[in-house]
Amino acid sequence: MTVAILVMLGIGATCGIILSVASKVFYVYEDPRIGEVEYFLAGANCGGCGFAGCGAAAVAIVEGKAKPGICVAADSEAAVNIANVMGVDPGTAEPMKSLNACSGGDRAADKFVYNGAMSCSAMSALYGGKRVCSIGCMGMGDCIQSCQFDAIHMGPDGYPVVDESYCVGCGACEAVCPKGLLSVKTMSQRLLVFNQDDQALAPCQQTCPAEIDIPRYIRLIREGDYEGAVHTIRERNPLLLSCGRVCPHPCEEYCRRGLEDEAVSINQLKRFVADYEMNSGRRFPIACAPDTGKRVAIVGGGPAGVSCAYFLRRLGHHPTIYEAMSKLGGITRYGIPEYRLPDKVLDWEIEGILNLGIDVHYNTRIGEDFTIQSLRDEGYEAIFMGIGAWKDYTLGIKGEDLKGVWQGINFLSTVADHPEKRISVGRRAAVVGGGNSAIDCVRTLLRLGCEEVYIVYRRTRKEMPANEVEIVAAEHEGIKFQFLAAPTRVIDDGQGNVKGLEYLQMELGEPDASGRRRPVPVEGSETILDVDMVISAISQQPEISFMENEADKENIEITRWNTFDNDPETLQCSVPYLFTGGDVATGPSLVVDAIGGGRRAARSIHQYITGEEVQGSPKSLRKQHISESLFDSVPGVIPSKRTPMPELPVAERIDSMIEVDQVISEADAKHESNRCLNCCRVCYNPDVVSIAPSIEACEEGSRNAA
Repeated sequence: MTVAILVMLGIGATCGIILSVASKVFYVYEDPRIGEVEYFLAGANCGGCGFAGCGAAAVAIVEGKAKPGICVAADSEAAVNIANVMGVDPGTAEPMKSLNACSGGDRAADKFVYNGAMSCSAMSALYGGKRVCSIGCMGMGDCIQSCQFDAIHMGPDGYPVVDESYCVGCGACEAVCPKGLLSVKTMSQRLLVFNQDDQALAPCQQTCPAEIDIPRYIRLIREGDYEGAVHTIRERNPLLLSCGRVCPHPCEEYCRRGLEDEAVSINQLKRFVADYEMNSGRRFPIACAPDTGKRVAIVGGGPAGVSCAYFLRRLGHHPTIYEAMSKLGGITRYGIPEYRLPDKVLDWEIEGILNLGIDVHYNTRIGEDFTIQSLRDEGYEAIFMGIGAWKDYTLGIKGEDLKGVWQGINFLSTVADHPEKRISVGRRAAVVGGGNSAIDCVRTLLRLGCEEVYIVYRRTRKEMPANEVEIVAAEHEGIKFQFLAAPTRVIDDGQGNVKGLEYLQMELGEPDASGRRRPVPVEGSETILDVDMVISAISQQPEISFMENEADKENIEITRWNTFDNDPETLQCSVPYLFTGGDVATGPSLVVDAIGGGRRAARSIHQYITGEEVQGSPKSLRKQHISESLFDSVPGVIPSKRTPMPELPVAERIDSMIEVDQVISEADAKHESNRCLNCCRVCYNPDVVSIAPSIEACEEGSRNAA
């Protein structure tokens, strides 16, 4: 018995030694994070993530082959916990959603008859598919077959429609689409998508400086989904109330309906849904990614700075705005009069943006209260320069120092900054220039009590760069236009006051670099205009004298136009931590251009502070057009009257700063949205207006409702 026990003990000891040696020789290390990650996964082993089970998914996450938010069954909290285990940016924990970029469906003509295997992949292999649209949906529904969660169905117009409430972001649809039309992205990724030449884009969207998906938001208005329309616009433009009032809508110049009829009133529709939210009594929710803790300084609270801050905050970062004035808005507040953009509207819009968690330092001027270097010393990981163009160009003529001579932006900002004070104006005034600032000045002068106001412009009305609607409004209000006139001196009354403006008559010669005919002076044609006030509104440039005291000034490149030199695709400056947008990047431009620049810079800043390579969007259009999408004619369009802009009569508006342009009615918005052809690169709906009510019927309905 004793011997047997000893033998067993010996065998056991031998086995233990062998196993101990084997564990050292054949040791397989397992990263302890795999178990932690798997703990936070749902444990469903459903395979919806594309891996064999939760264990395989956990391994993929730890090996960097999958993101923390890959699990389609777990919630966002689980994804955040996994991100913390991995020590990565919690912003990567955002849920993925599928998006179909094509609304073309079966509208594009067929180039051949297809009777093969009924799948998109098979059709694509045959000359790229049967339809003439090189980018459009095949319509065979491979994506629908691939979805295990019933999140995609074939819509009535022959293209797949994604139901985001069912979509789990597994990516199966994206994987099977041979045209790459379906993409699975997080909210942050969708915010930072830029127009590319291989996307399904209507000409209007290609033209929009903010790259708003115009056909989509118009379609949502047509369907009555006003909140969805607002969210669609906000993916690209946070200042939709402002743009709905002041944007010159270059998109409408490329509206296909305009080739055969009048263009769709795109901007009025934007204003309609923007005002709808403002007047609804609630703010539509704006989603933000999980906090990253990364800080960015925004210098300048104009449209570029506010937009950049908005997109950075939605990406989970912490922007802080440094603003020289007492309120945000920049040129939209201090350069655009209240009769075009009321302060209360701008206040409401900016309040909603700041509510996302954006800090602001008011009355804080760069070069006096802080420097670029001091911001770096405070720990900001990147800096955005959006200071605008506030320095007026002078006329360069004798007498500009006389009392009664103003510069355009200085005049407008003085009026805006002191609304409680009525600035003293002359009885007769001349404003030199032909742009929007000049028009704003003359219409403001009328409202301040000036009896007779002139626009003095060296070319003709045809060459004026101001918005046509603004020129027409000025004409209606009685502004006088002195065309082909180039000022030569301001005349002194002998006591240092303005007595008149002398100008030379001009005639148009050959076109200059801008394409406009060059004005040529007519010798001996000096003429005096009897005025006691002169405003120069010929253009502006950024004021960058603060750069003289910057520690890094030798490395920060400035152009001869006083703008920050930058990569036009990424807006990154010559020092890697500095980015720019708006007028200080491009020179004076449109508000919507500044908004687009703010978003573009936010994308690059996001790349920079998260350790990615700062690079532009591949195949970026940047307001260029896809040649195949530009038509000479649009057959089949049924003419339909464009909704007129409602405005206050001249007699009711001329003595105050009350808003002139009014919002269209809901009935008119329905009518106007039905005029949209719902273009998608090469296809369109020529007969869509056949189901639309006439403008007269809409007006009758509005009267009855009232």
